[in-house]
Amino acid sequence: MQDGNKSRLNFLEYPYLSIKLLTNKIALLTHLQIQNFALIEHLEVTFLEGMTCITGETGAGKSILLGGLSLVLGKRAEMSSLLDPTKKCIVEATFDLRTYELESLFESLDLDYEEETFLRREILPQGKSRAFINDSPVSLTILQQIGNRLIDIHSQNDTQSLLENERQFEVLDALGKNNLHLEKYSELLNFFKETSEEYRYWLNQKNQSQDALELKQFLFDELDSVVLNPNIFSEMESKIDSLSHVEYLQSNLAECIQLFENETTGVFDQILRLNVLSQGLTQKSSQFSSLSERMKGLAVESEDLLDECKRLLETLEVNPKELEQLQSELDLINTLFQKHKVMTIEELVEVKNTLEKELQATMDIDSTLETLSNKISKIEDELKKIAQLLSKNRKQAATVIEIELKSLVGKMGMLDAIFKIEFLSSDRFLANGTDIISFQFSPNKGSQFNLLKKVASGGELSRIMLGIKSILSRYKKLPTLIFDEIDTGVSGKISDSVADLMIALSNQLQVLTITHLPQVAAKGNHHFKVQKVNENGQTRSQLISLGSEARIEEIAMMLSGNQITPTAIAHAKQLMN
Repeated sequence: MQDGNKSRLNFLEYPYLSIKLLTNKIALLTHLQIQNFALIEHLEVTFLEGMTCITGETGAGKSILLGGLSLVLGKRAEMSSLLDPTKKCIVEATFDLRTYELESLFESLDLDYEEETFLRREILPQGKSRAFINDSPVSLTILQQIGNRLIDIHSQNDTQSLLENERQFEVLDALGKNNLHLEKYSELLNFFKETSEEYRYWLNQKNQSQDALELKQFLFDELDSVVLNPNIFSEMESKIDSLSHVEYLQSNLAECIQLFENETTGVFDQILRLNVLSQGLTQKSSQFSSLSERMKGLAVESEDLLDECKRLLETLEVNPKELEQLQSELDLINTLFQKHKVMTIEELVEVKNTLEKELQATMDIDSTLETLSNKISKIEDELKKIAQLLSKNRKQAATVIEIELKSLVGKMGMLDAIFKIEFLSSDRFLANGTDIISFQFSPNKGSQFNLLKKVASGGELSRIMLGIKSILSRYKKLPTLIFDEIDTGVSGKISDSVADLMIALSNQLQVLTITHLPQVAAKGNHHFKVQKVNENGQTRSQLISLGSEARIEEIAMMLSGNQITPTAIAHAKQLMN
């Protein structure tokens, strides 16, 4: 690890980056393990805070290292990437999240949160892929959601993300401290869309043809004309059975009454005789008292039965009109079942209630439209207020970015570069307000401003992105940053400035940089070298941690073109110090 004085010198150069690392909320990649991937048979490495430099000859396997890491971040897997196609490939990354405040994200994804979190990816020989977070199986989508919050990989090819409008808003909103305002705006915008959709629905209902309204009214009246209760079927069927067989029922009941009342041979007279006989038995012996009591009960029950038969006979009458009416009502209910495609009375009641609500709502539609219109106006007023506040904060942040970015890229060799962020206002509510922004860039004195994506070269975009990340680190939680040779194409004093900015940035968060520049490698806190080795006639990639002496030799080789000379050693020591 390098001397702390170097960091303090960097803070003098970039005073606004002088927040101590310990006070920042960062994610730390602490451990990486890769097995059976490309030229890596087994690799296990521990990473620390600050800036870690990774060097090595072209083709040594630096891109393989990033490829393995990309797998655990949810990137697509290729079977050709397995070193031994008969064994599974495993990539596991460990993160220290103690100060990063990701509990809510884990909770929203229904994952167990751990301060030490493990991301694991397995590629099986059969071509299947499995992903795990803290030993829980997850989909690649969830792995990507978590991975994107933990590691941010940048290469010259990836700097195109800087040109995306969404990323530019992200920078402005972070500096403008718009997070809470954006949350409120997003909630209101969703409410606005839902209310507007409801308004359009009822307006369409109002504009529907009168025929549709009349049809609903007819269907409701038809259902309302029928008594709908769960027992209606059994009651109606019982009545229909009675009316359909009234003569038969009358005849049988009359015969029952005759059997009860027939003199000498009728049931009632016979039971009365039985009752007299049982009383006589009881008078002679008490053991027949129970029998006598039961005979009395039989006499009472027979009287009740006779009265019930007479009552039922009186209620029966031939009524063909009632029979016809009941049969008609039953047929209507069956027709309603078929018409509304239901099977039960309860379902018919539900259809009727729905129609009633729709009819009532249609009757109240003007009132509903007025209420919704007033609600939409109030939401619009609130959205405009928040959009204006978002815009105000962004414009203030834009001034900071324009000034500080000019200073930062000036130190990286773009002395005459000027930035301007233009704002236009939309007459619609957009996803993040009403602002329409464009990042304008003038690379040279006297040149016209133009869109950044039209005039900035790849190397310029890399340095601009590095500058923006440096500014952004003061205002927003950033994941581990990995720079993949974004310093390609710079040299000399510019290399020193790029290195200074990287090391200053590493005081805010963890930085890993793959570099070919000795100036950058010399200023890192930690240094690894990727190299190829031949083992048993096979080529393998290894990652080696370099101590002080090994670092000097590696930097000397980078300076002199893979030849260690006394001059190169002296120059390497000078860079290290």
